[in-house]
Amino acid sequence: MRQANIPAPQTLDPQRGEIWRVNLEPVEGSEQGKARPVVVMSEPATGRASTSLCAPIIHRKPLHARLFWCVELAPDVANGLTKNCSADTAQTRVLDAVRFEAKLGEVTPDELEAITTALCLCVGRVPMPPTP
Repeated sequence: MRQANIPAPQTLDPQRGEIWRVNLEPVEGSEQGKARPVVVMSEPATGRASTSLCAPIIHRKPLHARLFWCVELAPDVANGLTKNCSADTAQTRVLDAVRFEAKLGEVTPDELEAITTALCLCVGRVPMPPTP
């Protein structure tokens, strides 16, 4: 039974292309960890309602320019990032809604397309061109 002074948990609804701060602990092996931003990649109707496919966002390093799976994200008001970053599609994982802490912003349509392309290449698929 819920006590009267405890608010009900907030229902989070992460959408494709949004950037959220999530808690990635606990991790195994070389997975990305700690609280960090991620880009939500799932379409709204994909999978169970409480999970989202997400690409972690990491601090941008010069090496990332040569790695097809790292998509550059420059900081701006719309995405809520504060430094140059990369969406690391090689570390994409499914996250439950309980890991989501706060919405930071969203990527541009061009950035989302680049991240989607990188993710497709990570699984050995050439992305289909958009239909007119």
